[in-house]
Amino acid sequence: MSAYSMNRRHFLIGAAAGLSALTLRPGLSYAVEGDTLVVRGASDIEILDPAFQNGLLEEEIGRCLFLSLNRLNDVREGAGWTPYAASELSQKSDAEIAFVLHDWLQWTGDFGPVTAEDVKYSFERVADPKNASAWAYAFDALDKVEVTGERSGIIHLKSPSAPFWVTTLPYYMGHIVCKKAVEAAGGKFTTEVPASAGPYIIDKWVPKQSLSLALNPGWKGPAPTFAKVKFEIITDDESAALAYESKAIDYSKISLNTLATYRDQLPESSTLIQMDGNRFVWLTINLGNPKFADEKVRRALQYALDVSQVMEGSYSGLAAPATGVVPPSMVGHREKILYPADIEKAQNLLQEAGVSDLAIELAAPNDKTSELTCQIVQALFGAVGVTVDIKTYDDAVYWTLGDKTAGDAWKNLDMVLMSFAGGVDPSENLTWFRPSQIGVYNWSQFDSPEFETLYQEGMAETDQEKRGVMYRRMQDLMEESGGFIFLTHETFAAVAREGLKPCILADGYLDVPRFTRG
Repeated sequence: MSAYSMNRRHFLIGAAAGLSALTLRPGLSYAVEGDTLVVRGASDIEILDPAFQNGLLEEEIGRCLFLSLNRLNDVREGAGWTPYAASELSQKSDAEIAFVLHDWLQWTGDFGPVTAEDVKYSFERVADPKNASAWAYAFDALDKVEVTGERSGIIHLKSPSAPFWVTTLPYYMGHIVCKKAVEAAGGKFTTEVPASAGPYIIDKWVPKQSLSLALNPGWKGPAPTFAKVKFEIITDDESAALAYESKAIDYSKISLNTLATYRDQLPESSTLIQMDGNRFVWLTINLGNPKFADEKVRRALQYALDVSQVMEGSYSGLAAPATGVVPPSMVGHREKILYPADIEKAQNLLQEAGVSDLAIELAAPNDKTSELTCQIVQALFGAVGVTVDIKTYDDAVYWTLGDKTAGDAWKNLDMVLMSFAGGVDPSENLTWFRPSQIGVYNWSQFDSPEFETLYQEGMAETDQEKRGVMYRRMQDLMEESGGFIFLTHETFAAVAREGLKPCILADGYLDVPRFTRG
């Protein structure tokens, strides 16, 4: 194991160089007590339109600018939600949800009140196949939104949907946009928001450096604790930790290597946050690539990877191997995988397949944890005679690799190290592997009619035990295909200034308007 073990010290020089660049930015100042909250942004923004956004910082900014009918609790307070844009939100029948909007909600830019027509437009716009939103899956259960008054309506579902309340309404795809403003902007937008109704507005954006928010003067809801918010864009975990130590930021998600260090010596006046996470990490193997056409080859790769070594080397022994995409805390979690590490089986299967010179290109994000994981995978596969060529990319390029709208390169991927933020319901973790997601986020090209049937049945099923059986079978199908090697559900770790109370959602993303002091 010593050949693969690395920790924060190995990256200190490179991370320090990253911090030096950070501190030379114009306008960067130390985080101080007062009315400004400074947090880390792990990526830059590209698209703030809720129907087409990519995630990461865009999701966190979206919660500052836009509203949803309800919002989820801080994950540390347990499961549940509270109304937000809705003053009333109730289950009218098994397939009907009634809502009434607060009468004080107003759009910026003189676009008038937030209306039920805006809710209808927002939901049906994401659901419309013509718009090709990656988040349309969340509205599979939606039939229509009926407007019953200026600020009231009924959401009609095709059938009962247990996850709709927690995986659609409170998330980015459920954010309400202004119909008049978006239509005036041509039907969609990127970083220029035509109108918003949340507690903050964008004050200043310096691409790849920072994004600052100010209070929305038209906001009449509960006042946020902080009048100003600044996101310092720091993509590297180690650089983020050093920025925190230099007091440039008040809050940051940190790597598990940093967590191991902070457990021994925490920066002064700080609070360490650690909890089980639901971000799941796996290796996807492209089933459409001819070099993986033989099932024996795919199975050999599954047997060749000792995930425990990845946990030790990449996660400092602070994360556990995954048994699928559903974490232990959720219904549908599997107790064990089907094909545990067995180097002898891997070698025998490759020999039976007549493969002796398999070369794989492994694509991955360019963060330090991903790079470490790729190096361990490279070494373990090398032990069975498989050559791995590691290719790392920044976010803007990485997320185009399996995207069919970016050309045909997605068809020829070999293997990709991937991680997704999980939701609060297992359906959210499983939806990405449906046939409709091929060329979108299903980069393994896993195409299983049984998987899709089970997904639809699970969405309508209210008996949790029956749902669990379905979801475990779905993960069996994924592993049996040979298109997946499950790695971990990342332990979540963050650090905050003493006295700062962050609001952290189940996927690890932040609800910044609910940050408080205390």
